[in-house]
Amino acid sequence: MTLEPKIALRLQFLTRVVHKECQHLATTNQRLFGSSFTLEQATQLEADPDLAERVEAFVGRFGRLQDTVGDKVGDKLLPLLLDALGEKTSAAIDNLDRVERLELLQSADDWMAMRNLINQMIHEYVEDAVVLTSALQTGHAFVPALISAANKMIAEIERRGWA
Repeated sequence: MTLEPKIALRLQFLTRVVHKECQHLATTNQRLFGSSFTLEQATQLEADPDLAERVEAFVGRFGRLQDTVGDKVGDKLLPLLLDALGEKTSAAIDNLDRVERLELLQSADDWMAMRNLINQMIHEYVEDAVVLTSALQTGHAFVPALISAANKMIAEIERRGWA
């Protein structure tokens, strides 16, 4: 299937960006969770600028990768891939269900949980160390699924010769 040049260029660009974002998230994930992230560490963020920067980088990179892949109608990777595949795009949960059916995403429910988790990591960052610790640990547990989904979408785009 031949794509419109504008869509092909956007998919190529997003493929490169998502690949880099996966690498950056994996690196930050390892740096922050090399051993583990504890409640004690969360309570020390103000006193430990290096740790605070690693937390900030993890939250930002986790959220940025999920946002670039995207689940809503728009010019993000997931909806553009669905369009390119001839799939109708609509509400986020419907797009996620389609991508799950195509076996490019392990679980639409997990993706929605990841999306909600981002809000928790950002909004609870300053106020509640217990919630932050739990959200970061949950985010860490989701990193393999997030990167896997992104890589499966990239592989599908490359397999079809669109990137």
